[in-house]
Amino acid sequence: MAIEQSPATSQTENLRDLLNSNQYEAVTYTDGPSLIVAGAGSGKTRVLTYKIAYLLQNGWHPSQILALTFTNKAAEEMKGRIAKLVGEQRAKYLWMGTFHSIFSKILRYEASHLGFTSNFTIYDSSDSKSLIRSLIKELQLDDKTYKVNNIQSRISFAKNQLVTPANYANDSDMMRSDMNSKTPRFIEIYQLYCQRCRNSNAMDFDDLLLYTNTLFEKHPEILKTYQARFGYILVDEYQDTNRAQHLIVSKLAANHQRICVVGDDAQSIYSFRGANIDNMLMFQRQYEGCKLFKLEQNYRSTQTLVNAANSLISRNKNQIRKNVFSDGDIGKAIKLLTAYSDYDEAFAVAATMQESIRDTRDTYSDYAILYRTNAQSRTLEEALRKRAIPYKIYGGLSFYQRKEVKDILAYLRLIINPNDEESFKRIINYPARGIGETTQQKILQTAHKQAVSPLEVVKNPADFTLDINNGTAKKIQTFGSLIEQFRVLNEDKDAYVVAEQVVIASGIMQDISVDNTPENLSRKENVQELLSAINQFCEEKANAGDTELKLVDFLSEVALLTDQDKESEDDKNRVTMMTVHAAKGLEFKHVFIVGLEENLFPSNMCETERELEEERRLLYVALTRAKIDCVISYAKSRFRNGQTQFSNPSRFLHDIDAKYFQTPYEDKKPEIVRSTTPTFSKFDTPPTVTTPQRLKRIVPSNQSGINTGHHNYPYQVGMRVHHHVFGNGEITAIEGSGDNTKAHIHFETHGEKPLLLKYAKLTIIN
Repeated sequence: MAIEQSPATSQTENLRDLLNSNQYEAVTYTDGPSLIVAGAGSGKTRVLTYKIAYLLQNGWHPSQILALTFTNKAAEEMKGRIAKLVGEQRAKYLWMGTFHSIFSKILRYEASHLGFTSNFTIYDSSDSKSLIRSLIKELQLDDKTYKVNNIQSRISFAKNQLVTPANYANDSDMMRSDMNSKTPRFIEIYQLYCQRCRNSNAMDFDDLLLYTNTLFEKHPEILKTYQARFGYILVDEYQDTNRAQHLIVSKLAANHQRICVVGDDAQSIYSFRGANIDNMLMFQRQYEGCKLFKLEQNYRSTQTLVNAANSLISRNKNQIRKNVFSDGDIGKAIKLLTAYSDYDEAFAVAATMQESIRDTRDTYSDYAILYRTNAQSRTLEEALRKRAIPYKIYGGLSFYQRKEVKDILAYLRLIINPNDEESFKRIINYPARGIGETTQQKILQTAHKQAVSPLEVVKNPADFTLDINNGTAKKIQTFGSLIEQFRVLNEDKDAYVVAEQVVIASGIMQDISVDNTPENLSRKENVQELLSAINQFCEEKANAGDTELKLVDFLSEVALLTDQDKESEDDKNRVTMMTVHAAKGLEFKHVFIVGLEENLFPSNMCETERELEEERRLLYVALTRAKIDCVISYAKSRFRNGQTQFSNPSRFLHDIDAKYFQTPYEDKKPEIVRSTTPTFSKFDTPPTVTTPQRLKRIVPSNQSGINTGHHNYPYQVGMRVHHHVFGNGEITAIEGSGDNTKAHIHFETHGEKPLLLKYAKLTIIN
């Protein structure tokens, strides 16, 4: 069977020449449900691309194919590849994108069935937090107990479990949990949050899943329409799906069962976001006659790295067994760096990296430093800066989160959705119009009481008997009139024309042009960059023959961008620093994995065997990001929570076969409580989920909690210690108490030094 080429390509290529035998079987099977277990670096994207092309060449219309991914970048990459195989015109009509982008599209078509309008706003994380912050204040709750981030996380978790406020209030376990955590009024916040979102004609990211499930559950006739439309369903990274995503896909595929899911259970690492590995492990049981395909050849990494990762992940009980292998170079063994402290570790990593860059002549962008928590980045940044190694921290403030950009986007959002309260609050007095906080609160309170939008109140303050003077009334009416002018302009103009007018007429450009300070110049550049992005959006859509050039189309696209869609050109030739969670899906020639210590990696939050297995999968992901070599490091002490804490090396170092390290790893293995869960013997059938067991917490012997003298530090006179600046020395005296405790230390090369123990970061060396 041949794949049709684009007009620019003269020859046809045969699938058997393009794919290995396992890939070929996975691509060409289309008779029923199938599960493709794709090991790291095994060509998963290639298989998905060719499978969709194969379907198109065998009678399927592109509009009948639904392909779901987790990032826009993955969707665009696949769509581009498919366009080269079957032509752009055919690829154009595929329903391909992220879960959130596809479901938001469906919800815009069907919004009226859920009590929304099609121009609803999508709240990002900062919008959501802003609303929660307002509600905590409105309910007069203690913001130290009711923390915004915690409340947002709990609302998100509830929605991803499809638990509405009504369900939540009727769940005695959840209500009891709130009482125990001293947040009994969480349910009030949740109820008000959902109500305000609905009043604002807004959905947050989690609503896009929740409301799609609600739509299909309450309107079976609509579900039937989409079941008929999507004749073939493909899902990427199925191990990362949560309950809501799994149920939507299951409903859409319930009748025809023409569904193909792809993923790697060994890379399921997002349970904190609601991802459930059981969706993949149980897939074969859900679909009778499901065919299993295993992609086991790794095309990314050396044999040594693949074998090391295999030896690690083999320790997990709950998995679909596979034998990943590489035919590439044997490659280098893993280098293990041991350091006295986190400070020493950072400088050892920087020195090793600099040496490697010098030897290999590879670029900075070929290197990545991966860590378990963001807090680990500080000492690493310092070490890289001192060696003049350029770096970027992945997941930092994105372009669309910068203040001036968010301000303009708030104007644009209010234009298409006059009920958007968060956007209204952001811009009613920006640029400054003399509309103070007291007036703003009166407007919002009136809007809530009268069940109308705040914009409606400012347009007609007299109709709502708003308690303000004539001068203030004129100011807010001027603002309302301005937004109304923009709304009229938006009726027949494209997104760029409207945005350009907003920047000028709102006074934003004038506000950031009052002087030429570096800050204002940077803000001006960001505003111009936003306008360029909108112009590019309109041009690309027009060139593709697309008529969707309106603000609502641009804002929908921007709201659904993920971190991996936002890298700028300036960021490219730098060492990448990121958490292991953020690294999934990426690859680098050289990878440094730092902080392999007990209670850090694995996390000290691990309490069950199931959680420990996810931590092991997390290290597996880190190892399999490397193409050529990997360096692992750990420190014997680390400055955490305001004090030096002593560490044992991670149990995971013992899970990796010693023969894959450059130097045999011989540190004493910490005591570990193993699960009594029986090993699952039939590898092709998913295991039964077992009741989690508690794990024994590992406490290093020199961190027993016993204090010397009248201070809370594990030091005493006569101890030999190491300091990251002064080197080795001996404690000669200790004086003071609490934060004022001071040690007098005689250093071998620097003589006597009095050091406050709160800041000293000492490591005991004898």
